[in-house]
Amino acid sequence: MAFPDNTNTKMKLSKFRFDLPTGLIAKYPKDVRDESRLMVVHRDTGEIEIKNKEGKDLLFKDIINYFEEGDVMVVNDTKVFPARLYGNKEKTGAQIEVFLLRELNREMRLWDVLVDPARKIRVGNKLYFGEGELVAEVIDNTTSRGRTIRFLFDGTDEEFNKAIDQLGETPLPKMIDRQVQKEDREWFQTIYAKNVGAVAAPTAGLHFTPHLFKKLEIIGVEIAPITLHIGLGTFRQVEVEDLTKHKMDSEHFMVPEETARLVNRALDNKKKVIAVGTTSMRTLETAVSANDRLKPREGWTDKFIFPPYEFKICSAMITNFHLPESTLLMMATAFGGYELIMEAYQLAIKEKFRFFTYGDAMLII
Repeated sequence: MAFPDNTNTKMKLSKFRFDLPTGLIAKYPKDVRDESRLMVVHRDTGEIEIKNKEGKDLLFKDIINYFEEGDVMVVNDTKVFPARLYGNKEKTGAQIEVFLLRELNREMRLWDVLVDPARKIRVGNKLYFGEGELVAEVIDNTTSRGRTIRFLFDGTDEEFNKAIDQLGETPLPKMIDRQVQKEDREWFQTIYAKNVGAVAAPTAGLHFTPHLFKKLEIIGVEIAPITLHIGLGTFRQVEVEDLTKHKMDSEHFMVPEETARLVNRALDNKKKVIAVGTTSMRTLETAVSANDRLKPREGWTDKFIFPPYEFKICSAMITNFHLPESTLLMMATAFGGYELIMEAYQLAIKEKFRFFTYGDAMLII
């Protein structure tokens, strides 16, 4: 398995290229969420653990052995909505796919979307979904595949959301390469999902069960929510070799006052702050104050974290195994150290860990 070396300290896209057998991309989650496998990477010693003391595979539920009373786990409570709509163009009846990215104006029902096939969808076209329960008009071109559309809907916000919920499909990433099933509505959602607005799940959080949360609560670990509504930029390919020239899509986030209080108390008491996922980490690093404490804040972030980077808040991070050249892998190497995380990935491939959305988990500590 050829992994890039790190002779040049300047980080380039090619340093995050590696051969990932497609069979290791998980198509389905584990039957029991917290029984996915776990790899633990120790930043201070360079040790990589994949087995417990009895020589059995570490499982995600074993993370409780790495935390203690007073530690704070920051989770992203965004909720995925069924953002992929299939419909037909007026007159021709041509089939089209519309992927809802973000609501631009609730009152006017304006949305930023991606369309496919893009060449057939022009300004002025009307698009019909279901049996005509939803109709939209294309009012602007934004990018080659991007459009602004206005839904022609007279009902209440609640009725509109219900129509989207009924007609939309769970926005599974295409890399999973299978038909979406009705079970994905539950699988592609964390158990603590609350604030609707994401088009992708914060995947590190998919491993948690109510039972595991209860055990963390018993040992005194605090769960602190933030919200970051994940957009499709999470999966957008980096197309520049020089990473300083890559621009992330902006995503809306919110850090509540209570979360800031819990995190800052943990920092003051020299306890661990654990980011559950790259989206939690990006939010925390966006809302950090000049004296390296967390501020309650709401806004937009396009923060792109890649090596070298000095993290201000977190002492641990839970994440999945990410695809080559992804910004998520870049953040993991920034936190865990480039050589160490790339070594861990080499081991993950050798040991047949499951990658991507429904895959296994890594704790970097």
